[in-house]
Amino acid sequence: MIALAGIIVRNTILLVDFVHLQLADGVPLKEALVRSASTRAQAILLTAVAAMLGALFILDDPIFNGLAISLIFGISIGMLLTLVVIPVLYFMAAQRVVEGSRAASRS
Repeated sequence: MIALAGIIVRNTILLVDFVHLQLADGVPLKEALVRSASTRAQAILLTAVAAMLGALFILDDPIFNGLAISLIFGISIGMLLTLVVIPVLYFMAAQRVVEGSRAASRS
């Protein structure tokens, strides 16, 4: 579980950091999110595939079978969350901040 969380958190931090770098360069938010997800997708996919392949080797062990199954499915779901859900949530949060600042400036 610690390895699974570490991989997902690391991928998410790198994705958000890449978005911040894009925004600092003046790229619009939507484009920054798309560029970041597409740029980081290959590294995230390679990390996920390597970890899943490593977990395949312990599927035969009766003690670690459950660990292998949870790692394989957890990493695949985490990969989808990192590439799809995190950018969408980031966009929604950024939109709320922008709307809040617009409302405050109107008052």
